[in-house]
Amino acid sequence: MEAYLVTDRRMASGDSLPRLLRQAAAAGVDRIQLREIVPGGRGLWGLAREAMEAVRGTRATVFVFDRVDVALAAGAHGAHLDGTGIPPEVARRIGGEDLVLGVQAGTMEEAVMAEERGADYLFFGPVFPTSSGSAFLPPVGIPNLEAVLRRVRIPVYAVGGIGPENLERLRGLPLAGVAMTSAFLRTPSVPDLIRQVHGTAWR
Repeated sequence: MEAYLVTDRRMASGDSLPRLLRQAAAAGVDRIQLREIVPGGRGLWGLAREAMEAVRGTRATVFVFDRVDVALAAGAHGAHLDGTGIPPEVARRIGGEDLVLGVQAGTMEEAVMAEERGADYLFFGPVFPTSSGSAFLPPVGIPNLEAVLRRVRIPVYAVGGIGPENLERLRGLPLAGVAMTSAFLRTPSVPDLIRQVHGTAWR
């Protein structure tokens, strides 16, 4: 499975976020999403440029949360839409065919609609209880995740409360990967965490 790092500067401090971006990219993380609340666009653009520099020469791709304009300005690989803003087909018209678009979904209806409207991949969750951005949402659970995986054809990433302690519960599911925030921040070894994700075979 792919390892997808979702950032949250509120859970980091000082220069720990830039350092994490560099560590994760060097260790083989597959995707990085900058999910940051930054006033205006310049600060987020600067962070996106920093992330692009961190992944240079590695396998990692960079996505900007809900800001297609910043993703384009920074030369990022894609944008991740939260499902309540502009729809994927509008983002596609703005960003063009080469911009990869992810969409957040928490129900079957949202997942199907995102696929129909042109999303390239889905986040589905929160699968487990989480202390980060989706803390106010009840966990969807593995049965609902399995139902979405049977229904949609685009890649699906499980998100929400995922860490080394429950990766095995996802083994055997046809997931593209897992998206994690706090697990990356609390792990004593970013490379070990990424290796564990990559070693969790989906079949």
